[in-house]
Amino acid sequence: MPARFVVLIAASLVALVATATASADRVQETALAERYAPVVRIVAHRGECGPGKPYIPINVDALFGEPTVALRGPWGGGDLVKIGPTANDLAAGLYDYHLDFPGSALDPGCTYLWWERRITVGQKPTVYAHVVRELGFPGKLALQYWFFYVFNDWNNLHEGDWEMVQLVFDASSAAQALQRTPVEIGYSQHEGAERAAWGDEKLERVGGTHPVVHPAAGSNANFYGENLYLGSSAEQGVGCDDTRGPTFDVRPVVRTIPSDPSQARTSFPWIAFLGRWGELRPAFFNGPTGPNLKEQWTEPIRWSEGWRDRSYTVPGGTLFGPGATGFFCGAVGGGSKALVRLVNHTLEFALLVAGLLLIALLLLGRVTWRPTAPLRLARQRTWGQILTASWRMYGQRLLLFVGIGLVLVPISLLTTLVQTGILHATNILGVQTGGESSGFLAFIGLAIGTALTLFGLGLVQAATACALVEIDEGRRVGPLRAYALAADSAVPLLGALVIAAGVISLLASSIFLIPLAVLLAGRWALIAPAIELERASAFGALRRSGRLVGRKWLKVSSLIVLGGALVLVAGPMVGVLLILLTDIPFWLVNVVAGIVYAVTMPLTAVITVYVYVDRRVRAEVAPTADRGKLPAEVELSLLPDPQ
Repeated sequence: MPARFVVLIAASLVALVATATASADRVQETALAERYAPVVRIVAHRGECGPGKPYIPINVDALFGEPTVALRGPWGGGDLVKIGPTANDLAAGLYDYHLDFPGSALDPGCTYLWWERRITVGQKPTVYAHVVRELGFPGKLALQYWFFYVFNDWNNLHEGDWEMVQLVFDASSAAQALQRTPVEIGYSQHEGAERAAWGDEKLERVGGTHPVVHPAAGSNANFYGENLYLGSSAEQGVGCDDTRGPTFDVRPVVRTIPSDPSQARTSFPWIAFLGRWGELRPAFFNGPTGPNLKEQWTEPIRWSEGWRDRSYTVPGGTLFGPGATGFFCGAVGGGSKALVRLVNHTLEFALLVAGLLLIALLLLGRVTWRPTAPLRLARQRTWGQILTASWRMYGQRLLLFVGIGLVLVPISLLTTLVQTGILHATNILGVQTGGESSGFLAFIGLAIGTALTLFGLGLVQAATACALVEIDEGRRVGPLRAYALAADSAVPLLGALVIAAGVISLLASSIFLIPLAVLLAGRWALIAPAIELERASAFGALRRSGRLVGRKWLKVSSLIVLGGALVLVAGPMVGVLLILLTDIPFWLVNVVAGIVYAVTMPLTAVITVYVYVDRRVRAEVAPTADRGKLPAEVELSLLPDPQ
């Protein structure tokens, strides 16, 4: 037999064996993927886009040949290459090309959700499995599940979103992995991932082999439970991910992409795409690259070495003051929206900001700030002088006012304990006590909590007023002395505050009466000093405060609102810095923020007292003065000196 025929036969046998081996590998990979297919627990849609399911992992075939999808080149501008591209079009690689979906990523509205529902009619949710062995790790094997969502509706808005789950086996082949259990599992979260051992308590499994994945609403980042998660880095995402219910389970169809690259390109041509699965946008608003361009596609074990061990949840409650973690979530969300507007409407946004800054500078430039003169309380002061005098007084007597403010800590603790006892559902330092309560008990708990909180704030204002009078008279005073002097005002103070809060809350419950509620809130802003310094009754303090405010509602309200805003923001801002710059537990961050809130609250009380004495002096002195004349400070005469 000629040698060439021997070579030909041998080559044919090798090819047949290789084909059979590859076919067997693919069967085993498919079996492995089916065995551990994840259950996706999705947050039910709660938006304004009508009834229906939220974003779900789709079959990417729905994108191909779809006339509302465009393939665009990397040149910018009018770079349309094709309408309705196919999977084979993407097989050409097309580095830095973009798939472009209908809508604007920076102004999504309901466009993408409605579009997804239309193109997926009759199709089932899909996940793409991929088995990977990495050079340098011969005894390890990774099983990956890739999810594609048409939109990332989070802080970094962008079309298209690839998320994934990875299981790691101590095995060198799919056949071996079928005989073993996974060693660990990792859930992708933004630019990083979180690990869990296969037997970890936080990992829920259905039927023993199907991990439950919790995609966060909007961001699609994967988590192990239903919580509000906080991230402060690129790996965790900067912001808050919400996986809380109501939820529903999806069991996606598993489509296995062969580990052999040539077979993968044959069965799934789009896997060779080197472009982006979404609209071209700047920075992190850009569409994402596909699985084949991710590090973990070819180096899954090395990538898994960087997984985090846990994610951090936002504590459910705080003892006192606004929580820093809740403020962080809102601030990042608000900042992201502002950034979106800046990118999407650069000129309009810049003009608006410039206009607001100009107005602020003009207004502040017209304010009289000096002299500050914190002593001699009973004198008229301008808007700016009230602020500067208050700030100087607070700074000069910091320890005194910190001591006065600390009374809010036990009062807030008492409020929390009372609500816990009544409702059985209040968080202490972020720890859920559990239980349910009726609507009536919930109302009682809320009413008691509100009354105690108002009483604490009012008592701080009364003690601050006493302290300021003592300081002004040159007498020594400490926190205990200030509260002793204010003790006789406790009953009328509580009564007046409860009446005011009840009336304002009742009015605010109607959208048409909100302006009246705001008006009364400003007119009753001086209740506490009126009771303490004039011995007014509860109803008398309401009347007296209204008369003192009079036509200067804007001046009084703006000063007190500004002081309150500074106090409310100070604690959360300190907390945000702690979140970004340290690794201390989030519950402790909230405690620190609460303490900052408590010790700065007297600043608002100081401002309120200075506003009160300014209005009282003007009311009692100004009517007797002729505003058209000023008193002479030296005598002038045209007559010659008689000497």
